[in-house]
Amino acid sequence: MQFLDQLRALRRQRAEWRQAGLRVGLVPTMGNLHAGHLSLIRAASEAADRVVATVFVNPLQFGAGEDFAAYPRTLERDSDMLRDAGCDLLFAPADAEVYPRGRDQQTFVEVPGLSDQLCGASRPGHFRGVATVVAKLFNMVQPEVAIFGEKDFQQLLVIRRMVEDLNLPVEVVGAPIVREPDGLAMSSRNGYLSAAERALAPRLRASLITAAARLRSGANFAEVEQDAQSALVAAGFEPDYVSVRRRADLAEPEPDTQLGAGTAEDRALMILAAAQLGRARLIDNLACDLDVPLAELAQDLRP
Repeated sequence: MQFLDQLRALRRQRAEWRQAGLRVGLVPTMGNLHAGHLSLIRAASEAADRVVATVFVNPLQFGAGEDFAAYPRTLERDSDMLRDAGCDLLFAPADAEVYPRGRDQQTFVEVPGLSDQLCGASRPGHFRGVATVVAKLFNMVQPEVAIFGEKDFQQLLVIRRMVEDLNLPVEVVGAPIVREPDGLAMSSRNGYLSAAERALAPRLRASLITAAARLRSGANFAEVEQDAQSALVAAGFEPDYVSVRRRADLAEPEPDTQLGAGTAEDRALMILAAAQLGRARLIDNLACDLDVPLAELAQDLRP
């Protein structure tokens, strides 16, 4: 596996691959890798001839008081993991390589609407920082395909919308959430959890499973959301939101969907949640298609 930290060298390698007619897959990360990231590398290997992973802790997507300074930097370990997973090239640029004129003078990319709700409402500017750095990484690496985990489902839709609006020649592929045996979605921030908090953390997923079951029984959307948040508070979380949205675009479904009406898009739902537990901000989601028989959902809805 090659290790590069300069854009000029990356461009030379990319030109060689293009000349050879090789398809390139990109997996952008902020490092501190875990098995979920490695699943993205495997997905990229299946979709492309060469796989590039990036490790860059992007300052633009952290707000005031967030954990930018404390975010774990584990580049040597990450490099070993990527090499073992079959990654072809690790690009780990310095801040000055990505933002050569400084953060304040950087041109920004914004995706209106999708960026301003849910996590975007409580983390102002977060998705502007994500869209900006991903657009830059797409232009640096020039991949044919890029793989993103579905745990941050809102981020995935923001990037897809950006690619569509800016006519970028990149196929954006979502990969399934990788979970711990007890159901907790893998995250680089799970390391912030104390032993007691780690024991509580799977209740976030459990709240989504309960919410999905209630939605399928015809319960009111607002009541489902409120009851899920109340259950999280009782368990020791500080919930940011639990929200039922349309999976296609994160719009709120029409209320009459609960009565068996609504369009196909209104009935293909996603339940999204974000909650603070100690130092860790945890996010998770669960698809809930009201038109799919419950037996076919058993695998997704197991605790």
